[in-house]
Amino acid sequence: MKPAILMVDVDGVIVRPINPLGWSAEIERDLGIPAAVLQSRFFHLHWDDIVHGRAALRERLAIALAEIAPQVSCEQLIRYWFKCDSELDTGLLAQLKALRATGVTLHLATVQEHERATYLWNDLGLRDHFDDMHYAASLGVSKPSQGFYEAVERRVGLRGSAIAFIDDSERNVRAARERGWQAALWTPGASLDALFPELGHP
Repeated sequence: MKPAILMVDVDGVIVRPINPLGWSAEIERDLGIPAAVLQSRFFHLHWDDIVHGRAALRERLAIALAEIAPQVSCEQLIRYWFKCDSELDTGLLAQLKALRATGVTLHLATVQEHERATYLWNDLGLRDHFDDMHYAASLGVSKPSQGFYEAVERRVGLRGSAIAFIDDSERNVRAARERGWQAALWTPGASLDALFPELGHP
């Protein structure tokens, strides 16, 4: 069966950090915040609530920054983070453009909180390449939970093999296959034609 929709993960697939070592690799030099401290005092404590839409990014980030870097504003940190994690895979985008021209609908399926989802869609321009985006904070659940895939299915009105999916996480791909999706592990430089030979053909 030819899938009607291709779902595409964001981080590690369409978008990657400008620095191969990660978006926060030079944050101590640039903003005076050790990456390990940001991880332990912000991401470890607050990220689960933020990414599932139970708390606002700025509300929890303000709490962490007041403790670890009061000289840095939420706006500074968010702007730095989003900019440093915004390199687009132009080769994949070209493949997706060609696929979209054949009539395949393209959606993003990603684990994001609200602000970065908006940034990716509007500021980074992914809205010009995709028809819709489904993300964790808006769904209240994230990959690889089966609830994520089920929620996406409800939104698009399709299920099982009608949906193709690429992700750079084996766990996420495995979970999508359990749901019946045609899922493939994405590696940089891979070919969509090779992963889904039937997608670009009638």
